[in-house]
Amino acid sequence: MQLAGLPLRRRPPLHRIHDPLLGWIWSRESRKEIEKEREAYRQRTAAFQRGLEAKYHATISEGRRAVAQLSLELEKEQNRTTSYREALISQGRKMVEEKKFLEQERARVLQEKRQPLRSAYLSCLGKEEDWQRRARLLLREFEDALTERQSIYCSLVLPRHKRLEIEKSLLVRASTDPVAADLEMAAGLTDIFKHDTYCGDVWNTNKRHNGRLMWLYLRYWELMVELKKFKSVERAILEK
Repeated sequence: MQLAGLPLRRRPPLHRIHDPLLGWIWSRESRKEIEKEREAYRQRTAAFQRGLEAKYHATISEGRRAVAQLSLELEKEQNRTTSYREALISQGRKMVEEKKFLEQERARVLQEKRQPLRSAYLSCLGKEEDWQRRARLLLREFEDALTERQSIYCSLVLPRHKRLEIEKSLLVRASTDPVAADLEMAAGLTDIFKHDTYCGDVWNTNKRHNGRLMWLYLRYWELMVELKKFKSVERAILEK
């Protein structure tokens, strides 16, 4: 807006106004704020550092206490382990000595028993040898009689009554002879007479080729003789 006849003057911009006093005040206040912030930062940094150092020292102290405690526990465990080891070694030596002593005692007892047992064994064996001799003789006689009986059974010309006489004689002896009774031969003879029907071929001239069941029984009776000998000796020794 212009007044009549007078030209208007422009107001200079604010940034072009240069006041030395205002600049000095602004610079001073700024430095104070900066120093204040710096001091606060230093204090925070120092406090943080002190906190870290305190935590570090606390951690170190705790670690040292833990190490000391573990060292103490380890020493106790080592002492306990050493004691256990020494006790085990001592116990092992004691057991070895006891085992050695027991083995010596066992050997001594066996040595003391061996002589009477040997005498008893030889005595019983002598008695059983006599029984065995009679048993072997009996089996040989029965073998001959059974061979003859089977030969008559397989013959087409020999009389049947001859075979029956042999069978009757064998059954009577099996019932009356003590050795035959011990071997229970009567039942086996009856089985042979009823079921042994085997004969050799027509041209057979060897009597021992006849019969099958009879040979099985003869072998069985031989084994029974051996078994009874050892059982009798064992029974006699155990009764000593």
